[in-house]
Amino acid sequence: MKISILLTLLAASLLSQAELVSLFNGKDLTGWKVVGADCWKVIDGAIEGENDPAKKGSILWSNNEYANFVFKCGFKFEGKIDSGVFLRHENDQIQIGISGSLKRDMTASPYIASKRGYPVEAKGVAELLKEGEWNTMKITAKGPIYTVELNGKEVMTYTSETAKEKGPVGLQVHPGKEMKVLFRDLTLEAL
Repeated sequence: MKISILLTLLAASLLSQAELVSLFNGKDLTGWKVVGADCWKVIDGAIEGENDPAKKGSILWSNNEYANFVFKCGFKFEGKIDSGVFLRHENDQIQIGISGSLKRDMTASPYIASKRGYPVEAKGVAELLKEGEWNTMKITAKGPIYTVELNGKEVMTYTSETAKEKGPVGLQVHPGKEMKVLFRDLTLEAL
């Protein structure tokens, strides 16, 4: 009896671990597709997004689509960048860097394109964000509810009226900006 319980627990543990997938192999952009300018390359185990001389924008989309998930990544930048992580489509984004419209850092806040703005602002980001160093972001997308943790601390929860049921994850290089952003350790756990 004890052995069957242990086997059941072990099987359940293995199944839950199997849901965590790495979205980046550290070598190339396998599993991703570029939409827009070719601003993406892999350098020293990180994905680098940098505008071309014409400052064209680009989104790097995962090939696979996801419904409910926890997305984690490391990111690093210096200066006034405007980037972010798109959730299931191009309308709903979690910002990284300076908002073009507000002219201030809105990292970890949701930008909703159809609303042309930020419906809520992440709290405590100034104390947590380390410019020029690696930061970690954890985004939980469960139905229309987005929760964001920055460097291990929860900073924002938002319920989106425009959330899609399923879609890819995207990384952004904003058009019209001179900028460079790095991403690494990209993982996704299906919920």
